Parts: sequence; structure tokens; C-alpha cells
Amino acid sequence: MKTRHFLKTLACAAALAAVGGVHAQANYPTQPIKLIVPFAPGGSTDLAARLIAEYGGRELGQSIVVENKAGAGGSLGMEFVSKAKADGYTLGMATVSTHGSNPAVYGSKLKYDPVKDFAPVTNVATTPSVFAVNPKVPAQDMKQFIAAAKAQPNKFSFASPGTGSLGHANIEHFMALAQMKMLHVPYKGAGLAMNDALGGQVDAITDNLPSALPHIKAGKLRALAVLSEKRSPALPDVPTYGELGFPQMGGGGWFGVVAPAGTPPEIVAKLNQAFHKAMKNPEFIRKMDESGATLIPNTPEQFAQQIRQAMERYQRVAQMAKIAID
Repeated sequence: MKTRHFLKTLACAAALAAVGGVHAQANYPTQPIKLIVPFAPGGSTDLAARLIAEYGGRELGQSIVVENKAGAGGSLGMEFVSKAKADGYTLGMATVSTHGSNPAVYGSKLKYDPVKDFAPVTNVATTPSVFAVNPKVPAQDMKQFIAAAKAQPNKFSFASPGTGSLGHANIEHFMALAQMKMLHVPYKGAGLAMNDALGGQVDAITDNLPSALPHIKAGKLRALAVLSEKRSPALPDVPTYGELGFPQMGGGGWFGVVAPAGTPPEIVAKLNQAFHKAMKNPEFIRKMDESGATLIPNTPEQFAQQIRQAMERYQRVAQMAKIAID
């Protein structure tokens, strides 16, 4: 009798817990949500996150607080998200760096699995990157630059936010395709890399268009190519890599929202719906347009497929360019 009573008590407790869990999911969110940006403030990923926080929070009826956790090309922030409680109160901004190039470059040293450790919510936006040179470089277009780099291997240098970063991987890929060689100068972050590109300490840089555009418009950098499916309206005279004969370079980068693996599907669906409504806000659209980004909301399944495609692509790039973190 005691055993039967004990088992019945356990069953009741389990049933109550299940009901409580369903009730919590139905009422979600009941407290502020944390949105982790794995990079320093000020970049295009940070901008998108703050718009998601502002307008998405309105749709959810709860505040979303953005926290920047930069380091290791975004890996530190994503590691934090991967280990967070899967209750919908900690989210992260995933990018082609954190879920594409970093897994390829860091390999087993990466402390999270970009597929198994996350529940994709939605992609948010895609943004072109731009290859630009300091005005002291005589080449006026990419054809001239390639010819000069081939004639004098390693004469020209390029800045990146760090060894194994997306900027590093993309230029190494381009050099392999163009059969030329430049000197890589890694920095601890995109800001420092850009400062030296502007100052002429390095000759070239690839950076997200929103960050580089003001310097290009001011004449402090000369844009030679954009990494995008089509030309950017912000730089209509600058060709894509595809137009230049390098379609293997692919399109621009993206950034979207992920949750820790195991987050209830009902919560993921609620977040997806709220963020999609937020992205229809005219002010949200205007601010992203001004930054040079294009909104690409999609389903969790579609976003998961984009993540897998990014991983496969940068595995090929890392092998071709022989990029690896020792």
C-alpha cells in the first residue's frame, strides 16, 4: 500500500509539473529576455540586435536586454548562449562567423556545436561585405589590384579582426581563387583593423558594408568589390565578386536569433512570430535599409538549413586556404 501510495504521489507530482510547464510556456514571457551579441557594440549585428530588442520586445510585451559578450570571433558569446537554460530567457545573435567560419577554423577547439547546441528562431538580415583599399594604393579597380598583387606577392597587406575571423577567411578564399598573395595582419577586433586601414598602415581590408560605408563615402577608403548576390544600392558602381569572375565567393553574411537547444518549440514559435511582426515595422525597415542590410525573416527550419550551408561552405574555404587555429 505504501509503495502504491508513493507511486501515485510521484505521478501526481509529475502531472502537476507538466501542467506548470505548459502554463509557463503559454504565459511566456513573464520576465525580461537577455539577447547576447557575441561582438562589441556598434557593428551591424549589434544594430540588428538592438532593433530586435526594441521592436520585438514591444510585440512580446516584455523588455529584451542586449548584452555584448565579445571575444574569439564571436565564439565566447555563443558558448555562453549554448550553456544557458533552455527556457527562452537567453537568446543569441548567430552569424556566419559564429556558425560558419568559426566551426571550420577552430574545429575541435570550439566549445559549442553550431547545430546540436542551438534552436534556430529566425534569420534577421543579410549584409554585404566590401573589399576596400587605402587611397594610397594605386589600383583603381579590382582588375588592377589583382595584377599588382600578382606582380609583387606579399607587397600588399590586409587587415582582419583576427586569425580565423570571417574577414580573414574571406580574403584567404579570394586570394586562392585569384592566385595572388597578400600579407595578413591580424588585429584584436574589427575596430582596430579598420583604424590601421584608414591610416594606411595596412593596404586593404574587408568589412561589413554598414561599418565601411561612411569611410568609403568620405574618400578614406576605395571600394573594389562587394560580397553580395547583387550590387549594393549604396555602392552602385562597385561590382560583386561574381561579376569579377569569382562566383565561388558566394553572397553576403547574415545574422539571426538562436536559443539554446531544448527550448520548447512553443516558445521558439512565439519568438519567431513576434520578431517577424517587429521586422514589418516601418521604422525597423528604414533603419536596416540605411545600414545597407536586407531583412530575410524565415522559419526555424529554413534558418537551420542556412546554418548547415554556412558550415559546409566554410569547411571548404578553410581547407582550400589552409586556415586553422593551432
